[in-house]
Amino acid sequence: MANPSLELKSIVHEYGQGDSVLQILKGASMKLMPGEMVALVAPSGTGKSTLLQIAGLLEKPTSGEVFLNGREASALDDDARTAFRRNDVGFVYQFHHLLPEFTARENVMLPQLIAGLSPREAAERADQMLDYLKIGHRADHRPAELSGGEQQRVAIGRAVANAPRLLLADEPTGNLDPGTAGYVFEALEALVRQSGLSALIATHNLEIAARMDRRVTLQDGLVVDRDAD
Repeated sequence: MANPSLELKSIVHEYGQGDSVLQILKGASMKLMPGEMVALVAPSGTGKSTLLQIAGLLEKPTSGEVFLNGREASALDDDARTAFRRNDVGFVYQFHHLLPEFTARENVMLPQLIAGLSPREAAERADQMLDYLKIGHRADHRPAELSGGEQQRVAIGRAVANAPRLLLADEPTGNLDPGTAGYVFEALEALVRQSGLSALIATHNLEIAARMDRRVTLQDGLVVDRDAD
């Protein structure tokens, strides 16, 4: 049986110190299997972004363990964590965070160049990704020349440019109108289904959440399956 793409074990995360400690996560645990698309639906302030940052090794938990593809990753040193993020994890945020001075193609090329691909190969793969996301005709345009939906599709292309096994998305359609949000999610869903990567997607959009394999929420600092009986 395949290892989970992501496994969180008893994650505790606290802010502050002394008498002013705020405990956001209180032993959160979950598994995400290869090819699975899971919606994280919870009110603001419950720790969704914190959970995603810990899952993606951007932040260390106060206690608990993070396993990526069966390997315990939360205790790795900074260099090893960076390598894990670069090769195995893709991130998409509510705001696209594209580099404004670069074209759509160049934005998708950047993580590939950092990973050691040649400029020619990175450009070819970037063009293939943008074509798949139906914005290949906009490859030479800079972010300011793209619509919100186009910008977010470029951000998705950049996130999966290095073929990660895990995609983490924090409100990826939250800054878009409903029609554009649906179109962007369709592109993201098609990419996930075809590539077989796993995706944990925080969203307030219940229609989008219902299209995923299952929904989880955060309740009293724990991950709870919303679709359980």
